[in-house]
Amino acid sequence: MSDTPRTVTRFAPSPTGRLHVGNIRTALHNFLKARQQGGTFLLRIDDTDAERSKEEYVEAIRSDLAWLGMGPDGEERQSQRLETYEAGFAKLKTSGRVYPAYETAQELDLKRKILLGRGKPPIYDRAALALTDEQRAEKEAAGIAPHWRFKLDHDTPISWEDGVRGPQSFDPAQLSDPVIRRADGSWLYMLPSALDDIAMGVTDVIRGEDHVSNTAMQIQMFEAMGAAQPAFAHTALLVGKEGKLSKRLGSLGCDAFREADIEPMAINALLARLGTSRPVEPIADMNTLVEGFDLATFSRAPAKFDDEELTRLNAALVHAMDYAEAAQRLPEGMDEAAWHAVRPNLSKVSEAQDWWRIVTGPIELPQFSVEDQSFLALAADTLSWDSEDPWHELTGALKEQTERKGKALFLPLRLALTGQGSGPDMRELLPVIGEEKARSRLQRAAGG
Repeated sequence: MSDTPRTVTRFAPSPTGRLHVGNIRTALHNFLKARQQGGTFLLRIDDTDAERSKEEYVEAIRSDLAWLGMGPDGEERQSQRLETYEAGFAKLKTSGRVYPAYETAQELDLKRKILLGRGKPPIYDRAALALTDEQRAEKEAAGIAPHWRFKLDHDTPISWEDGVRGPQSFDPAQLSDPVIRRADGSWLYMLPSALDDIAMGVTDVIRGEDHVSNTAMQIQMFEAMGAAQPAFAHTALLVGKEGKLSKRLGSLGCDAFREADIEPMAINALLARLGTSRPVEPIADMNTLVEGFDLATFSRAPAKFDDEELTRLNAALVHAMDYAEAAQRLPEGMDEAAWHAVRPNLSKVSEAQDWWRIVTGPIELPQFSVEDQSFLALAADTLSWDSEDPWHELTGALKEQTERKGKALFLPLRLALTGQGSGPDMRELLPVIGEEKARSRLQRAAGG
């Protein structure tokens, strides 16, 4: 039996807003990693910020993950794990790895500005460690409650092998001791996240490169708690196609995608391969993405998100979509033959409604020349439903009788039958329109 622990990944959003495209990408990477290894994918709601966290966003996160096909194997909420954080905090306090600090936000900001003005990195100077017990007592007697910092071990370099970025090394003396607890007793991100990863047996953490310095500090937290650290991988951040971070990307999420009628697998197919050496393809099966997931293919260069690429993928998936998959989203009365007729002309399933209106009518007709009216009158008389292919039977007969060909033959017929100059293959669409309606439209176009 293998001693290798079962793979456990987690997605840990804060319920302070809707998931955006960057969150979705992080969730997807962790989901794919867990599924590929036959492991566990957990959803952890990081709701320690009681003031900003909202239940409506918790529900939205669950709903969005389900819609994307990334249902978690379990869920935890940080607001229900406060005892775990208190116990971890007490242990670190006993071992001297956390300490109280009393500077106000304004004082800390001034310190940072002074250091920057001197051309130095804005690293916290650990002034709070120099306070005597009497000085601390005086501050607390004056009503100044401390915030708490984790004391980094400056004598132990921090290093790890990152799944995307390769060997990473940090000098802890070049990092500020992170604030882990506010003066009001509430928790910041760093310590609860590390304690949860320990308690939940998380083996792999895949997140954005903006967390690299957090990882360095959290590695020392794992060590201070006597726990093994997960394997970390930090992916390049998403940028817009213009090559810059885009505010729009920060607001582009599942609600916007649903409103635009984008298929969830189009989103997954794009985000799974974006920023990797693998081609972005219209993959309709999540298992294919699972099988092809490989951190070794990820680039450190920024990953460019392009709306046009998403639209292309979406159209390709719709063009290959079976009627059974689309049926519940199609207009009433639209059958499989109609779906197959219009499908190649759709970029979204919702566009089927427009073509169904054309099939069911009424349609608006353009003005036809006298010559075309005569031609369409002949077409109405010639139309026959004797074969399985009335369109080619009609156009073949008209070609013989009128010697029209090409655009002169086909365009007036398409315009008379659909009101559109282009669209689905008429060989498939004409039987969907039906003989009676088709003849009526030809007669009307002919001025009858």
